[in-house]
Amino acid sequence: MFKYKILAVIIVIVYFLQPFFFSNGGIGADSLSYFGIAADLPNPETNLFPLGYPILLRVLYNVVHDWFCASKILNILFVIGILGFSYFRKFYFRETVLLFTGKTCFFVFLQAMSEGPFIFLLYFLFYFLHQIFAEKKRGFQNAVMASIILIVMFSVRYSGIYIYASFLLFFVLMFFKIRKAFYFKPLMLFGIISGTGIFSYLLFNYLVFGTFTGENLRGVSMTNLPIDIIRSVLGVINVVNPFIGIKPSSVSFASMAFQFLIFVVDVVIFAYLLQFFRKAKNDSLYYFHILLWCMSCIYAFALLISGWFQQIEEMNVRMMAAANICLFFSFLILYFKNVNSDKYLWRIACFFFVFIAAYNLKDADNYLKNKSKIEPQMVKFKDKKYLYNNEKHIETITSYQILGIDKVFYYKHTNKQKGTIKENIVGTLNPKIKWLMNDSVQDKSKVLYTSQIKFD
Repeated sequence: MFKYKILAVIIVIVYFLQPFFFSNGGIGADSLSYFGIAADLPNPETNLFPLGYPILLRVLYNVVHDWFCASKILNILFVIGILGFSYFRKFYFRETVLLFTGKTCFFVFLQAMSEGPFIFLLYFLFYFLHQIFAEKKRGFQNAVMASIILIVMFSVRYSGIYIYASFLLFFVLMFFKIRKAFYFKPLMLFGIISGTGIFSYLLFNYLVFGTFTGENLRGVSMTNLPIDIIRSVLGVINVVNPFIGIKPSSVSFASMAFQFLIFVVDVVIFAYLLQFFRKAKNDSLYYFHILLWCMSCIYAFALLISGWFQQIEEMNVRMMAAANICLFFSFLILYFKNVNSDKYLWRIACFFFVFIAAYNLKDADNYLKNKSKIEPQMVKFKDKKYLYNNEKHIETITSYQILGIDKVFYYKHTNKQKGTIKENIVGTLNPKIKWLMNDSVQDKSKVLYTSQIKFD
């Protein structure tokens, strides 16, 4: 157990430090939207994103007066909160520590995105659902707590409704098998309360904004070509992989060949996970594991189908975060119950923890230095209302020399493009300047173009 305590401390340190070595500090386009909503509180102008994460950001911003710091403090509090709770409550501490060596936690807790609080809340949803299946005494109390958490999850990400839908499917399919179990009524109560809360939030949105989830502001799906559908399906299948994530960057032969190679690896991993899931039949928490697998499958495929009808990202690590955590956590619990030694799992987890940490720093930068270049210029643009990156055509290409052979390959890092870096930092310094996807504002004097920002 001591080695897991040491690893937990290292995880906190690494998760805290890494964003400072990103050129944009882990700030992306969606981050700017969340900052913008938070800056508009208590009078938000849109419900395209739910209010949960912006409210958290605003609370921290009122203390530290810096949006970047607010987001980073939240993330590290989420990490410490999960690890600390797991340790002191003796709730699968080893399993929880190993969750943070995987791709999903690395991604969501280093970026300023709503997936951070969503996964944080999902972990505590696991806890209270677990207690419903494990305890007879406080079933209804645990059901109420789980309901509150799921409602808050929906207020953080609308995709929380897929978690609820997966529970409903589980409840219907397992109805006759669990109707005499002591946890049947608490589960029913959980379904009623959480459903009431979710639909109350949707009603609030409709009454205040005129739409349920800002559907009028969402674009239609940009790509439905066969190759794009194949890549999205590969991304969904990749949800079974705890450590290796697909990052669809192109449809070149080399890129697709690599994605199919990962697909083969994913199939092997799925077969391995399935072996442990079958062993859960003899476990008192069998239906808890069925519920986690239902959550993973429904969440993943619901997002896939949703992506065919609206403009969202491809099925990458971020989009599949919740589904991956459900499977990974279930596997880890079953692994430690059925395998006497953690030697191989420990080594694999530590290897990928180091690998992912190193990979994140493959092209390290200095966010604070980049911020210091831009911040003094912001006083000149205090009257601007919109922000647009008009330097998308200017590409920064990084070259890599492959050791041992005379071969160089070139890669366009998304977070190394100067226009994007400027856009992200400007939007962090002043979220009141709303970023634009397209240069559609008629009065150009109101638009701050990234080319107006000096960065050299």
